[in-house]
Amino acid sequence: MSTHTVLGREVQMPVRIRLAHAFMATYSVPAAAAQRVVDYSGLEILRLPGGRAVCTLVFVDYLDGDLGPYNEFGVSFMVRHHTAAPAGTLGDLRALSTSGAGVFIHRLPVDGEFTLAAGRGIWGFPKEIADFDARHDASVRHGVLRQNGQLIVDLTIRPGLAVPQRRKGSSFDAYSHIDGVTRCTQWQMEPSGMRARPGGAELSLGEHAWADELRSLGLPKRALMASMVDRLAMTFQDATPV
Repeated sequence: MSTHTVLGREVQMPVRIRLAHAFMATYSVPAAAAQRVVDYSGLEILRLPGGRAVCTLVFVDYLDGDLGPYNEFGVSFMVRHHTAAPAGTLGDLRALSTSGAGVFIHRLPVDGEFTLAAGRGIWGFPKEIADFDARHDASVRHGVLRQNGQLIVDLTIRPGLAVPQRRKGSSFDAYSHIDGVTRCTQWQMEPSGMRARPGGAELSLGEHAWADELRSLGLPKRALMASMVDRLAMTFQDATPV
């Protein structure tokens, strides 16, 4: 078991999140545009039929975990696993359906200094400080993210149908990149109280540079899927450079 020192505190691995809330919107975007955004990582976007890619926007409220309470917003893309051989659309679809793909975390603003230092120092997650106004306790979930007074995103998620809970959680590889290094972290998730629906998301983009970047992806007005998780537990292993 490894231990990291973060701002004078010891953090033992794996890091456990015992309770969090989350809501998210998943979009189909042009694969070429998504690849331009993630090129710096050296990873390849998972390509779906019609030259599309998967981009997810998520608000998370961490209530009980080893890094303390904090809010987080993520912009992520489904990517090919770094060990996978070149694959066509059918191979990418197979990887997506069998959990053989990875998730690249492109943006990850938070509102806490300790989780900022831990995220960057332990896993290489691109955490930055931002301002949050998020409601996770209503039937309609709503999150607003700003940085330096500039609006980045305003996201509303409407409730869908209950999703049956898996007996076992899902495990996947999360990728990150800062300071010229791409890393891979094994991430275990155990969601319960999940609801999902096609569409169901309302997104407004602000004047911040990150909002302009999201516009460059050509996000459609209608989301592929909107979902919310009432109870989310997670486990993060150590990161490995790839």
